[in-house]
Amino acid sequence: MRRHAKPLLFMLCSLPLAWLAARAFGLAGMGLGANPVDELQDELGQWGLRLLLATLCVTPLATTLRRPWIMGLRRMLGLFAFTYIVLHFANWLVLDRWFDGGAIVADIAKRPYITVGFASLLMLLPLAVTSTNGWMRRLGRRWHRLHRLVYPAAVLGCLHYWWQVKADWREPLLYATILALLLAWRLRRAWTRRAGAAARGSSVRDRSGLAAAMACGA
Repeated sequence: MRRHAKPLLFMLCSLPLAWLAARAFGLAGMGLGANPVDELQDELGQWGLRLLLATLCVTPLATTLRRPWIMGLRRMLGLFAFTYIVLHFANWLVLDRWFDGGAIVADIAKRPYITVGFASLLMLLPLAVTSTNGWMRRLGRRWHRLHRLVYPAAVLGCLHYWWQVKADWREPLLYATILALLLAWRLRRAWTRRAGAAARGSSVRDRSGLAAAMACGA
């Protein structure tokens, strides 16, 4: 399973894009409905958010199942999430706004759901650029700090989707709930680690004090 995990994941992550392409070109009688641009826009955005949340699921899953090799899937998931989100933005930029600079700037500045969506994309951009092993070596510890941007980017992505939906908010609520649980798991893990480190430090200080007292007594 471990050996075939990446090719299988690549195929699974590519399927939604292949399905959308088949619908866009009308293969096998399929189509994108009465509003193809909006349909393509929504599907690309939703798949981008789903894969972003799936990326955040990797660490809890690998830790809970005690399968460290699962961590090796995180980069591919993250890059696929970024790809779908970029295509989501490109669809809006090209097919919806037709490179109308004035309309694009006005939308980003005046429509809150577009503002937060664009901010999320900007946060994800440096993460995609620095996802290689070379950038990990160059940045060292700073790489981990930089890649924490994925958390606010995911929050803004959920907010973007929530504000965009006009009627049925059940799916945005589901994604927001999943994200809240994933962030809560990380906060609890960080708190547990700090508490453990503090306890170990206290134990070392106690032993050092006891040793010093025994030395003085001797």
